[in-house]
Amino acid sequence: MQNDVLGQALKAYLHGNTADPLITWTTHTEEDPMDVGYFFRSFNALPKIEQQALQHCYGKVLDVGCGAGSHSLYLQDKGHDVTALDISPGAIEVSTARGVKHCVEANFFSAPKTQYDTLLFLMNGAGIAQTLNGLPRFFETLAQYLTPNGQALLDSSDLSYLFEKEPLPKTPYYGEVEFGVAYREEQEVFPWLYIDFDTLKATAKNLGWKCEYLLAGPHYDYLARLTREY
Repeated sequence: MQNDVLGQALKAYLHGNTADPLITWTTHTEEDPMDVGYFFRSFNALPKIEQQALQHCYGKVLDVGCGAGSHSLYLQDKGHDVTALDISPGAIEVSTARGVKHCVEANFFSAPKTQYDTLLFLMNGAGIAQTLNGLPRFFETLAQYLTPNGQALLDSSDLSYLFEKEPLPKTPYYGEVEFGVAYREEQEVFPWLYIDFDTLKATAKNLGWKCEYLLAGPHYDYLARLTREY
């Protein structure tokens, strides 16, 4: 983590500061204020994509990039053996305080690998790969975490709609962005990947994985499931 900006925002919100927004932006988009309460939603307030993903979970679950732990709490309440994982110390502190029983502060790629039946990557969870070139490492790490019949559920968005009046850039891939986040006086910027479904599916196939389209969202986003082919 650089400044753990998200973690600071989550902790402040948990302790009663609900006024200050989280500011986000990308290479292609302007600054956008976000209510930190978005990370504290109940199941009924979640987008359909996230609701569907939670309902598709089975077995032992790893919630990657757990944030404030809302997805983990829902699964835990439904009886799942769920572990909340986040690289943000603040996110893990908040998830623990909210009642998530198993929380791990770690980098998904370098953490000790325990086997799970479902890996969950929500709120543009595919972005963790950072770039198209990062996808082989992402799939390799999935294989290290998943049981033989396991699945990874993830969502992402096709940013091609941002280029309706101009040709899509060839290099770099138009979904590779610098993602910025700021809270109060702190900010950080990191690489993030928004990947269209066709590119994700083609990459998965080349690496020996099956990629299924589960649900379309309202704004060029989608939910997908990845499983290994044998």
